[in-house]
Amino acid sequence: MASKNPIRPAIRDLAPSGISQVTALGLGNPDILPLWFGETDLVTPPFIRQAAITALEDGRTFYTNARGIPQLREAIRDFHARTVGADIALERITVPGGAMLAVVTALQMCCESGDNVVIVSPIWPNIFQASKVVGAEPRLVRLEEDWQAGRWHLDLNKLFDACDERTKAMFLASPGNPTGWMLTAEEQKKILDFCRRRGIAILADEVYGTLIYDGTRHAPSFLSIADDEDAVFAINSFSKPWAMTGWRIGWLVHPKSVEAAAAAMAQCNNTGSTHFAQYGALAALSPEGDAFRATLLERCRAGRDVVQGWISRQNRVRWFKPDGAFYGFLHVEGLKDSLGFCQRMVKDDHVGVSPGWAFSLGDARDDSYLRICFAQDTARLEQALERLEGAIGKL
Repeated sequence: MASKNPIRPAIRDLAPSGISQVTALGLGNPDILPLWFGETDLVTPPFIRQAAITALEDGRTFYTNARGIPQLREAIRDFHARTVGADIALERITVPGGAMLAVVTALQMCCESGDNVVIVSPIWPNIFQASKVVGAEPRLVRLEEDWQAGRWHLDLNKLFDACDERTKAMFLASPGNPTGWMLTAEEQKKILDFCRRRGIAILADEVYGTLIYDGTRHAPSFLSIADDEDAVFAINSFSKPWAMTGWRIGWLVHPKSVEAAAAAMAQCNNTGSTHFAQYGALAALSPEGDAFRATLLERCRAGRDVVQGWISRQNRVRWFKPDGAFYGFLHVEGLKDSLGFCQRMVKDDHVGVSPGWAFSLGDARDDSYLRICFAQDTARLEQALERLEGAIGKL
């Protein structure tokens, strides 16, 4: 007689994201022009690499504080002070490993089986997958297209109506992946007030906070308005602004009262970030790192302009020009199977983009979208868009 399967159904039912189902067909193939991942084509800058190399050569290979070396946490505190004007106590900062681990840690702190997480979508698929991993139900509230105004719109009434007595957390990414949509400061205040009254935690993905195009230093941040004991968990990462995607190092700002729990969870989940890599992260937060962020922002701005110019020449493609991040979420008229389309493009056209289908839980509206990353060399980006135009012409 077969034994009872001990694996949780929620885990058995997990499947690779739509993005990975596309990249599996061509990852590493030099003939593919890859716009599918959320990363620039720039290598991590030399001063960051050298800081990690020096730390490695100095023997920084031992266990360290699971919440991050003190120098790095202090530098993160200073980063928030100069970018969003927030005075963050060191007790609130934990560097557990990659930013995705920070997301999982925050979810583990707030949710358990039977709870739900209200998530503003379209959203990076790892977010609703992680909600399932901790046993919670992901409940997506989709941004609405306002083509007349030329922007994505969040209906706060719909967001609040999606919450019930089982809602333990609300997840918002601003600037967002894949849309580049950005919350306003006034919307953040209304959301914080609602969540305070209802006892709902806010999980704020602020990874792209400095990659914005309005000339300001940082996107509106929940850290600017939250108190030390508000149930606000702000997730950040070195991956995007400093071109450190392969380093797997990010941080979490959490309520002061969970300091001990955050330390215990960092020990259980990852025993802390890689020791020598933290010195690279520390270098990223230096003035030289600020200069690199500015350079990358201009690279992204140039890429965004290239995409805008390309779209202006298209009959079947449109977008909302993103306020932040480095993605184009492209609406393609007549596209109904974005996954199949992207898989065919890898094989036939040698260009990699992500299917809109991947960024929701089966919402048919997203299946008419494609996501591209425009943080690229403009000449290569133009070549990839030319190939994409040819593939769209075959629809």
